[in-house]
Amino acid sequence: MAITYKDSGVDLELYEQSMQRLPRLMHRTFTPRVVRNDGGFAGLYALDFTKSLFSRNYQDPILVSGTDGVGTKLKVAIKAGRHSTVGIDLVAMCVNDVLCTGAEPLFFLDYVAMSKDDPTLLESIVQGISDGCIAAECSLLGGETAIMPDLYQADDYDLAGFCVGVVEKKNLITGRDIAPGDVILGINSSGVHSNGFSLVRKAVFEKGGLSIDSFVPDLGTTVGDALLTPTLIYSKLTRTVLTHYKVKNVVHGIGHITGGGLLENTERILPPNVDLVFERGSWQVLPVFDWIAKLGEIAQSEMEHVFNMGIGLVLVVSPYYAANVKTMVESLGYNCWNIGTAQAGAGKSRYAS
Repeated sequence: MAITYKDSGVDLELYEQSMQRLPRLMHRTFTPRVVRNDGGFAGLYALDFTKSLFSRNYQDPILVSGTDGVGTKLKVAIKAGRHSTVGIDLVAMCVNDVLCTGAEPLFFLDYVAMSKDDPTLLESIVQGISDGCIAAECSLLGGETAIMPDLYQADDYDLAGFCVGVVEKKNLITGRDIAPGDVILGINSSGVHSNGFSLVRKAVFEKGGLSIDSFVPDLGTTVGDALLTPTLIYSKLTRTVLTHYKVKNVVHGIGHITGGGLLENTERILPPNVDLVFERGSWQVLPVFDWIAKLGEIAQSEMEHVFNMGIGLVLVVSPYYAANVKTMVESLGYNCWNIGTAQAGAGKSRYAS
């Protein structure tokens, strides 16, 4: 008897139903620079505006790209049956990296891999991606949905994201301008963000024996709510600070604090003759980290190596402007702490002894 694609686990009619739900979630993110090409093979984006009122007038533009995923935080979302926020995490993980160069995020692409066609699930995931793009001030230009029943179990799926931004060469931030005396400003995370979830799941579900719906008195919420808090997207923050100082070179380095913690992520941007020295106790370590450490009996050194510990973004700024930048960041609703200084050294990040 002849077999069909549907017999192998891929229903093209159901797939088409999924695709019909996505254009509205893309269109709500479009900016005037998006060149509409609905149904085409690729997304189109104009680097500059054609109308003089909004023209960027780039002199020496550099395109900046970043890609990432959400990791095993997806396992928590699947366990909770809540899929509308991991898309925000996906956008955040890509966009926040691009922001570290001083770039403006332009557009985003997603890749969703699923075990079977599920229009409602896909719509929920892409709703989060769309929400993330709105927060990131970039356009969801396109994506790919792959149905692979032999690679994923029934309820599993995976996500990958891709962001492209642009920055004028003269405004590019690489960390090379970080100098002794610079002030390190730490900006709050919303929680665990999207790193270290293999350790989180082992500590909470295996060692701690909790369920996704367990109430956690120390946090005043359930396990699911605590762990699925979306990653913060810092686009508005960096845009506000960087556009305020259009002439002066005030921000010398930006670090997105993900897996590897404060030390590893900030060392990536250091020149070879400068150290960043952090002061423990200078910022608020979020209660979720104390809870995870206690449940899993995880050493402090391991926690600091794996998690952001309450700092999602770091700005290394000129000392003369540090107070003004801090006030500006706080006016946007973030917590911002002076968490250390740059000192002459050998290109290392460390905690003060």
